[in-house]
Amino acid sequence: MFSKSKINEPAQKPSLSEDRPAPPRAPATPAPAREGGAAAAAPKPKPHPSTLSSDLVITGNLKTTGDLQIEGMVDGDIRAHLLTVGEGATVKGEIVADDVVVNGRIIGRVRGLKVRLTSTARVEGDIIHKTIAIESGAHFEGSVQRQDDPLNAAGGKPAQRVAPQKRPEEKASE
Repeated sequence: MFSKSKINEPAQKPSLSEDRPAPPRAPATPAPAREGGAAAAAPKPKPHPSTLSSDLVITGNLKTTGDLQIEGMVDGDIRAHLLTVGEGATVKGEIVADDVVVNGRIIGRVRGLKVRLTSTARVEGDIIHKTIAIESGAHFEGSVQRQDDPLNAAGGKPAQRVAPQKRPEEKASE
């Protein structure tokens, strides 16, 4: 009977006898620690977007892996995860972001997986996108091009520049 109760209660057996169950239990201990580490990373709160207020004027490039909301003026290129251009904001430069929401004015190229021009948007420049939404009332002057990977669209531009250089060389050799 005594031995049966030990067999029926395996949870108590490892704590009573460390010789046999300890080696199998020791490798199992790091696995829950890994799960605990992953679980601790999962509920990590999303940080608030960085906001550039309406009285702020920036000359220079901005780069972040997070979200950015612009209410002021930026004269430079911007790279972000989610970029929101406020209704009174102006950006002069290239924008590269996963998600772009334009309520204000952009003068320059926009590259994004998802691009949305609201009714108050004014964009002067080309838009390279995977998906685009343009609300009624938005002002847009430029070209629109769909690409599966618009964030790496710059990689395609050097190839276009190389092609014209080959043509004059081919003509010169003939």
